[in-house]
Amino acid sequence: MKLFFAALLCAGLSAHAVAGDALPAFTDNPAIIDFAHDLEQRHGFNSAELLGQFTQIRPNPRVLQLIAPPASPQQRSWERYRPRFINERRIDNGVSFWREHLITLVRARTFYGVPEEIIVAIIGVETEYGRNTGGFGVLEALTTLAFHYPRRAEYFRTELEQFLLLARENHLDPLAVKGSFAGAIGIPQFMPGSQRRFGIDFDGDQRVDLSGSVEDAIGSVARFLEQHGWQPGQPIAVPASLPGQPDPAWIEAGIRPSLPVDQLQRQGVVATADPQAVATLVDLVSPGKATEYWLGFENFYVITRYNRSSFYAMSVFQLAEAIRQRMANDVTGGNDAR
Repeated sequence: MKLFFAALLCAGLSAHAVAGDALPAFTDNPAIIDFAHDLEQRHGFNSAELLGQFTQIRPNPRVLQLIAPPASPQQRSWERYRPRFINERRIDNGVSFWREHLITLVRARTFYGVPEEIIVAIIGVETEYGRNTGGFGVLEALTTLAFHYPRRAEYFRTELEQFLLLARENHLDPLAVKGSFAGAIGIPQFMPGSQRRFGIDFDGDQRVDLSGSVEDAIGSVARFLEQHGWQPGQPIAVPASLPGQPDPAWIEAGIRPSLPVDQLQRQGVVATADPQAVATLVDLVSPGKATEYWLGFENFYVITRYNRSSFYAMSVFQLAEAIRQRMANDVTGGNDAR
């Protein structure tokens, strides 16, 4: 049987052979055949159909270039990172997005407790409000990473499986779906597994469409945060000043809030926060500059579940605050003072 499928794969090889390709075709990889058989046994796929789809794609070297850690990594720099996401264009477009989808955003806040500005800011950071959702074939990207990126092969094989299930459930052609180089899909850039777990049909058309439905995207972002523990009405982060260098244990405590605020305050940390709360110390470093410190609370941590980076979470928070303030200024007429 494996010989039969190997022959099937090889039949499509000549049509996709490109001189100079550094990576062997998927058609040359026996693990692809095993993968297709496994999905047939566990999920009822037709393995011949799956293998036929794999003959129509090739490993994408650009995907591997983009996901690989840089050979000479730059120092983390909040000063460089912040302007990519917190700028006039994203603030103005965020205000426009909020106005255009006001009713849906209010409904999402009502159902899930997540403020409108946070939902808007996440979509703004991820795809600039749906403008940049990615041009990579998701099937090709995920298969490349699943079988040519050993460092995270297990994760991407799981996401490839989730993508094929997602495509089947939503009657999508797997070869037609576009996304990021890592396989993230749609306006909010959900990975396939996240879409299947947290995506919501928020427009009532009986399917979850994160690429074509802004309503589904808004509802799904709100539901993702709610499912990860968003605390309605609670703070996200506040600025902090330190009497000197932070205790290394504060940084080593990690991104999950665990430091009692009252103890931090007794040790000289100045921040407007409930002494009974717990926090994480967020250090926004920039080479050659004084480090900017904040206390991050549970809602800050929840944002990092979307992207596990304190820089990312702070960008979302600060963009959200800027959009909210711009909206408030516009309502009161304060925009003329900008």
